[in-house]
Amino acid sequence: MKTVKVYGPGCKRCETAETMVKDTATKLGIEVDVEKITDPRSIAMAGVISTPGISVDGKLVHAGGLPQADALEKWLRA
Repeated sequence: MKTVKVYGPGCKRCETAETMVKDTATKLGIEVDVEKITDPRSIAMAGVISTPGISVDGKLVHAGGLPQADALEKWLRA
């Protein structure tokens, strides 16, 4: 099971990023535990300068804007 954290204050893009992660994982048949991080201090401590940010298994893989679908698949498969 992959552990995915979505960092953001709760804006529409952050919600969309979370949905993208869940939908992509379902499409690929990968189990994920998705945690949404909204605390500004926790977001900053994770190294996310621009939201939404996404980490997979503790590694920050994306920050700022929505991720590309093919990149998201690659991160979840890794």
